[in-house]
Amino acid sequence: MREIFSKWIERYFSDEEALLFFVLLGVALLVILTLGQTLAPVFAGVILAFLMDGAVVWLKERRMPHLAAVAVVFVGFVSVLLAILLFVMPLAWRQLGNLFNELPGILSQVQQLLLWLPQRYPELISASQVNELFNQAASELTQAGQWVLTFSLNSITGVMTLLVYLVLVPILVFFFLKDGRMLAGWWLSFLPEKRDMMTKIWNEMDDQIANYIRGKVIEIVIVGGVTYIAFVFLGINYAALLGIMVGLSVLIPYIGAALVTLPVALIAFFQWGWGNEFLWLMIVYAVIQALDGNVLVPLLFSEAVNLHPVAIIVAVLFFGGLWGFWGVFFAIPLATLIKAILNAWPKGGGVVAPSA
Repeated sequence: MREIFSKWIERYFSDEEALLFFVLLGVALLVILTLGQTLAPVFAGVILAFLMDGAVVWLKERRMPHLAAVAVVFVGFVSVLLAILLFVMPLAWRQLGNLFNELPGILSQVQQLLLWLPQRYPELISASQVNELFNQAASELTQAGQWVLTFSLNSITGVMTLLVYLVLVPILVFFFLKDGRMLAGWWLSFLPEKRDMMTKIWNEMDDQIANYIRGKVIEIVIVGGVTYIAFVFLGINYAALLGIMVGLSVLIPYIGAALVTLPVALIAFFQWGWGNEFLWLMIVYAVIQALDGNVLVPLLFSEAVNLHPVAIIVAVLFFGGLWGFWGVFFAIPLATLIKAILNAWPKGGGVVAPSA
């Protein structure tokens, strides 16, 4: 056993660059797990600057000076941030509170609709079981609604955390946009001059992940915004909340669209019943989903992320369970990073890495 393990180590870690890269990955993971919350503003600044760097490059290619390009992009970022904080989030929060207030009534209507099941299938379910299930659900939702309505930033910790993010993150974004390449060069100066494997990994990541993350942010904004406008026009309640949900649903391939269809259909049904309004809303929603999958996604994602659907689902479940929302958002980039590392990792004995 010891000999087998020694041969395995010699095969995959005999290369000095591979060993150094493995140590760097371990250190990065340790920093994220131990100091992730403390350094969250820095991570957020790096990610946001990475997303906006493409716009800076685009402006510079049109002969705009670097500092002017950074200023234009940064002003746009601050404007969008203020719009979200002052308009989108308060509206969505109010609608969420109203929805939780009305949920007990909605559950009561669902209960009445489902009480015909014991009459139709008495051997499978009884009326007492239906009532018990909905009483428990109503109790849980009432408590959740009270939490939503009473939640506030009264604590000093909550206020300080919000202020830290609102002040530090934009400042960090500006300096990462302005001096990002200088900082990257300073960091690379500590690495060996011969870093073929790291360069190969970075090139693959830069080609695919940059397009993916930027494209996904644009997709969320477009799908959420179009859904909100369409829902407002059709007159459905909680249009802002549903628009945000539909926009965020694109983060989870194959699953998100199916999951968010349920609340859209339920709210429409309890508002209008099986009427023409319900039918028109579901048709419009289906058209938005079809255009997203067949028109918007091919336009935005010029570089396809070559991952098997099973790998995507496993990555979403794993990283989502590990880091919550941000784990879901970065599940596919992280899975692509793992694939790039496996493809570029040196194999001993002349073994060629299998292509994905």
